[in-house]
Amino acid sequence: MRVYGVELSYNNKEEVLQLPINPSEMEVGETGKGSTYDVVGLGEINVIKDRQLTTYGFSGLFPAQWYPFVTTDDLLHPVEYIKMIEKWMTTKRPIRFIFTSDTYDINTPASIESFTWREVAGSGGDIEYTLQLKKYVFYAARKIVKESTNGGGRVQKKKAAARPNDKQQPKTYTMVAGDSLWKVAQMKLGNGARWKEIQQLNGIKDAELKRLPIGKVLKLP
Repeated sequence: MRVYGVELSYNNKEEVLQLPINPSEMEVGETGKGSTYDVVGLGEINVIKDRQLTTYGFSGLFPAQWYPFVTTDDLLHPVEYIKMIEKWMTTKRPIRFIFTSDTYDINTPASIESFTWREVAGSGGDIEYTLQLKKYVFYAARKIVKESTNGGGRVQKKKAAARPNDKQQPKTYTMVAGDSLWKVAQMKLGNGARWKEIQQLNGIKDAELKRLPIGKVLKLP
């Protein structure tokens, strides 16, 4: 029997969010872009055009405690799920949406169109949420390249740019004298309290924090 579940990830699985409780239902929307016109002698006609991007919607629960129907062994605090999704939205970049069921699978880049949540009264901190996604299509400008012909003239040929992907190029910082992770976080991320994110991203042990070498290249979140 196949495993039913929903996974959201960012930046080529640099960050992964496995929904702790599977949504009770998944709503998939397919809409066309047909236009209607009134034609003399024919009346109203419908011109069928390419369909719009597929939309996906579901609601669920971020639990503040263990339930028998929790599907993950690594349960986060509800606020952590909210922070992760809201952080992804601020980047204005697509995420990866994976849905697996007995009926069909979805594996597509998607934009987060809306995210709403509320704390359930008397539930001990459980958060109910609704998430709306839309299929994302990568695009890139085409470069015009001039080529000579045998007659001495020139023709224009479109050359497709490389297809972008959902992985963002990592940002880095090279440490100088007097630097600390807190100072780097304050200078580059605008919040010194985020130094632990830099520590975790670069695999720096606590014992190494006071003797980081000058010239060390740090990856930044």
